[in-house]
Amino acid sequence: MDKENSRFHQPTTASRPWNTNTNTNNKHHPQKQHYNLDKPSSLRGRTEGFSEDDEMAQRARQGKQWCLNDFEIGKPLGRGKFGAVYLAREKQSKYIVAIKVLHKSQLLKAGVEHQLRREIEIQSHLRHCNILRMYGYFYDSKRIYLILEYSPGGELYKRLTQKGHFSERTSAKYISDLATALDFCHNKHVIHRDIKPENLLVGAHGEIKIADFGWSVHAPTSRRNTLCGTLDYLPPEMVEGRDHDKFVDALGTRTR
Repeated sequence: MDKENSRFHQPTTASRPWNTNTNTNNKHHPQKQHYNLDKPSSLRGRTEGFSEDDEMAQRARQGKQWCLNDFEIGKPLGRGKFGAVYLAREKQSKYIVAIKVLHKSQLLKAGVEHQLRREIEIQSHLRHCNILRMYGYFYDSKRIYLILEYSPGGELYKRLTQKGHFSERTSAKYISDLATALDFCHNKHVIHRDIKPENLLVGAHGEIKIADFGWSVHAPTSRRNTLCGTLDYLPPEMVEGRDHDKFVDALGTRTR
C-alpha cells in the first residue's frame, strides 16, 4: 500500500468508530426534512473569497445526499464532548474532508439538539474563505455525521501552545483573517458567540478559518440575552447579565 493510501481504510464493522447496525433506509437515504432546516433568506447571497470550483461544493449545491459508504475513513483528528472528528476521503471525487461524528444520545442528554440544528443551518450557508465550509450532513439511528472542510493546519490553540507566542506579522495576519470573517458573519446577522483559539483552524495556506458554530445565532434584531459560550472567554455583557450583540465576538480577537 502506498504512503497516501495508508492513511485511509475501507470502513468495516471493526474499524468504524460507530455502530453499523442501523436502519438501512436512514443510512443510505438521509431524510434532511427531518431537521426542518430552512435557509434563512439573509444568509443567502454571493460567496466572498471562497472557491466553488471543487467537486464537493458542486455536489453540495446539487443536493447530493451522502451516506457513510460514500467515504473512506482515516485517522482521528480530534475529540470533543459529543463525539470525534475523522479524516475522510469521498470515494468518487477523492476529495479530502473531515467527518464530525456526534452521538445522538449525548446531544439529547445535554439538551443541545437545537444548537446542532442551528449550527448546521448557519454554517452550511456561510461561504467565505475564512469560515470552515460545511458541505452537508447525514445520520443513522445513533449518530449524526457532519461533512466539513479539512484544515490541515489544525487548531490555532495547539499552534499557540507549541510556539508560546506568534510574531507580529503572523498575529496581524491571523487578526485580519478573523476580522474579515466576523465582518462577513455580522453582515449576515450571524453572531458566533464562542470565538476562541480552540475554534479557529489553520488552512492549507496558513489562513484562519472560523469553526464550531454550535453557539452561533442568526439575530436580525441584534440584541440577545442568552448566557453561552466558554467560561474563560465570556464577555463582560454576559457575565453581568446584560443584553449582548455582535460585539461579543470582538472579545475573541483580543483573547490571549
